[in-house]
Amino acid sequence: MNNTFHGLQLAIDLAERQRDERAQVLARAQRQVQMGYQQLEQLQSYAKDTDARWVQSQHTALSPELLRHHYQFVDRLQHAMGMQDGVIANLARQESQCRAALMQAEMRLSGLKQVLEKRQLSLAAAEQRREQGQMDEMAAMVHARRRAATHLEETR
Repeated sequence: MNNTFHGLQLAIDLAERQRDERAQVLARAQRQVQMGYQQLEQLQSYAKDTDARWVQSQHTALSPELLRHHYQFVDRLQHAMGMQDGVIANLARQESQCRAALMQAEMRLSGLKQVLEKRQLSLAAAEQRREQGQMDEMAAMVHARRRAATHLEETR
């Protein structure tokens, strides 16, 4: 890379590392949300299995103590599912924040790359103008020599 753009290239490299780190953080957040949903599904499945076993056991006489225990257990299971819903909502919020941070990092990186491209194009255009000026000057000198040589021949 041209030394002219060294600082800008360093900024781009840093922005790329930040973007990559934020992408990894987002991937972890997405996995955590998925795990939260899996845990909720496990709780729901367990609740369904418990209900199915309860319905099957209705054919036998149950003591009031066993009934109270079952209702307490179901309440705790419902509470756990409600808490897991809250955990998932929090994880989803964190995932959304990670996604926003990644988008911001990508926009910054894109902006830096655009600045670099514009500066490279500007430098190339200036170099082309300089070269064109040199060629025009050389052509003018050649023309002046020919004219001088022609004028010299005419005067002889």
